[in-house]
Amino acid sequence: TLGGLSVPWGQQHMALVASFLPPCPTSHLPTPQAAFAHLALAFRCDMFTLQQRVQVEKRARDAAEENIQEELGHCRAALERLGRSCANAGCKETLEQLQHNLAVLSAAVERATSAAEKLGAVHQEARMSRAAEVMVQHVENLKRHHMREHAELEEMKRLIQQNSRNRQLAETQEAAAQCSPPAPLLQGSARRRVSIAVIPKQLL
Repeated sequence: TLGGLSVPWGQQHMALVASFLPPCPTSHLPTPQAAFAHLALAFRCDMFTLQQRVQVEKRARDAAEENIQEELGHCRAALERLGRSCANAGCKETLEQLQHNLAVLSAAVERATSAAEKLGAVHQEARMSRAAEVMVQHVENLKRHHMREHAELEEMKRLIQQNSRNRQLAETQEAAAQCSPPAPLLQGSARRRVSIAVIPKQLL
């Protein structure tokens, strides 16, 4: 129970999963992904019956407060009847003290009810903080995974672009080599042209 109220199954499951996190050794610690999946399932289960459970718990609280006030009213009525039938001064003083104590008790019951609700809210906040820590860890893991995949994708794009440029350069060089004649043939034809032009001058 939570502050005198029952805790739904999903929140019990959530608290059970979250309570595993701090004390468990690393070998038995659930992964953030698994803990996040359990918490998500618990929240989904709670959402289906949330409004119904709120109404049920509110009626139970109101009924308990009404029963307490009814019992206090019976005690006041009994003290009043006893006061009318009591003529002794000491007895009347005792009855007045009992009535004062009854009023103090009624106020203390109201304060206890309010304190119980606040305590239940604090307990729920503690559970939610542990659950939020699990969710934050899961989100941080997702961020790191995304950054790692993004870095790998950028590296893969860089390699693909580099390979593409290298392939284009190789194709350009190959096409240029196919269009131009070999270098030795150019040198041989130049020698022949020079010899043809020089021989007639020597014969003259």
